[in-house]
Amino acid sequence: MSQGNNNNVLPLLISLIFTIAIVGVAGVLVMRLLNSQTGNPLGELLTQDGSTPSTPDVTVETFAEVREVPSGVFNYGGSTTWAPIRRDVDPLIQTVWPNFRLRYVDPPTGTPGSGSGIRMLLNNQLAFSQSSRPLNDQERQQSQSQGTPLDAIPVAIDGLAIAVNHNLPLAGLTVNQVIDIYTGKVNNWSQVGGPNLAITAFSRRPEDGGTVEFFIKEVLGERLLGSNVVMVRDTTDGLRRVASTLGGIYYGSAPEIVGQCSIRPLPLGRQANTFVPPYQLPYVEPARCPAQRNRLNARAFQDGSYPITRRLFVIVKADGSADAQAGRAYAALLLTNQGQSAIEQAGYVRLR
Repeated sequence: MSQGNNNNVLPLLISLIFTIAIVGVAGVLVMRLLNSQTGNPLGELLTQDGSTPSTPDVTVETFAEVREVPSGVFNYGGSTTWAPIRRDVDPLIQTVWPNFRLRYVDPPTGTPGSGSGIRMLLNNQLAFSQSSRPLNDQERQQSQSQGTPLDAIPVAIDGLAIAVNHNLPLAGLTVNQVIDIYTGKVNNWSQVGGPNLAITAFSRRPEDGGTVEFFIKEVLGERLLGSNVVMVRDTTDGLRRVASTLGGIYYGSAPEIVGQCSIRPLPLGRQANTFVPPYQLPYVEPARCPAQRNRLNARAFQDGSYPITRRLFVIVKADGSADAQAGRAYAALLLTNQGQSAIEQAGYVRLR
């Protein structure tokens, strides 16, 4: 190629590179403009099909900075695991956004839980729901067939803790031993390193909530609860029964168990002699409770060394309705730094 041709090609290449850069910058600016006009509460970039990611990528500091928080009364319901968040965090949101009025609604029949909350959402009884498990395939299919697809937005980390009687001499259990107890293969504490004492395993009913569903699916591997398991109404009932039964055992959301004075939260391990406590060391003995209470071992939940963890979800409609806006705004508020700090104070582990 001649020197003259080289001189002609170089300006063309520079011009082409400059044009591509201009187009790229313009594209980003257009996307950000679209986000500011589409009710996207955290202002995150839209995906190519115009939907928003399940977990927003942009961190907002305070409740007051969240955009597009709607006014009105919005019914919500669902998981009993969320009770401390409803008690401690939601009133803080109401202080900043008093016109965003949240009203918790129990199911017309049966007990509240993740499953019942999602059913009420599908029946258009709620604006959004709170869940301690993700959507299952049947719920996704039903929502699609009804023309109101649902999305699950994770906002916090939780885990399951095992409660036993304070006087039971046992260092801990492996996950496999928990499985054997709740499927009926093990029925005496001597079989898992404890005293010669019958095991009384307590559980809520499988249809009662997301915690039981999660336990059966993710811990038991969809094995059925054994015929030895005694059903209780709720976690309060389960913990009361364990406190009065030397051989009792119960599982539930860690924040609902770790700080209790009437039972002992038991360390768990993936293998024997590698037990990780769900509480921060040193352990607070019952005699010092309630003046002092055990606190959640947040580090072990975050780094995965504690063996049974899960995420908490806000279940929202993905149809562009006012209910959908309310659900996404609620999730956005919980995902702010202020919201995550409040969730942490309520006893859960921050997602961010």
